[in-house]
Amino acid sequence: MEDIIKEREELVEMFGIHFESVHHLPPLGSRILATLILDAGKRKTTFDDLVEMMGASKSSVSTNLNLLVKMGKLTYYTLPGDRKKYYRPSQFSERFDNYMKMIAFEKEIMERMVSYRQKTLSCNADEFELEKTLAYREHIMQMEELLTNTIKKFKELENKSK
Repeated sequence: MEDIIKEREELVEMFGIHFESVHHLPPLGSRILATLILDAGKRKTTFDDLVEMMGASKSSVSTNLNLLVKMGKLTYYTLPGDRKKYYRPSQFSERFDNYMKMIAFEKEIMERMVSYRQKTLSCNADEFELEKTLAYREHIMQMEELLTNTIKKFKELENKSK
């Protein structure tokens, strides 16, 4: 049992570091998100549970929960007759929607960049830059297709679990 507890703590820390560095989340918010991801489906987690698990002040936990909800990383729900909020990670399909927005914006930039490079071609160096831009645009298109397929799969899985 101690091995599982240690492994869980290591996973929370790994997730935490990942969320801090890649998603620019604060350390406490990163650990809250990691904890809720690991506990998804196992338990109903309240604000008070998180205060106790994180060993942080109520205001710090509240601030980080509000940030995570606002960013779409977490959602909360209530139960009839219970005034508490229960927190859980957002559905994968919803979290991937944010990536799709980033890709859509990058795709728009690349389309404009290709157009600009084509209009300003004047030497071999410009042709080389156009080739690189076209290759990157192709990469963005492939990423969009991959994410679209992944979101579709997650939506199917999420609909099965309802």
